[in-house]
Amino acid sequence: MRQARVFIKDVFCGILTENEDGYRFQYDLKYLSSPDAESLSPTMPLTVEAYEKEMMFPVFDGLIPEGWLLEVASASWKIDPRDRMGLLLACCRDCIGDISVTPADYE
Repeated sequence: MRQARVFIKDVFCGILTENEDGYRFQYDLKYLSSPDAESLSPTMPLTVEAYEKEMMFPVFDGLIPEGWLLEVASASWKIDPRDRMGLLLACCRDCIGDISVTPADYE
């Protein structure tokens, strides 16, 4: 099982988990209680219920590099291009846009 901390505009908003059944995302309760809380995407509105999906959620999959940049990232970190969680953890700490992802144990 691998986990990632997810941030919106540098504010911690929830945990993304990869397990044997697929992926799970849950918004942080403290984040949900904030008046400034924003959803990750229109397909993942703010809720206390966890989202579960067999494949990577599109909002996170869209952060992963594509094309030649995917080839460079995959070769540099020796990550299989099909390992979406591995690529997300390696490449998405400082993305263009509001969302960033770090390994759960990253400070």
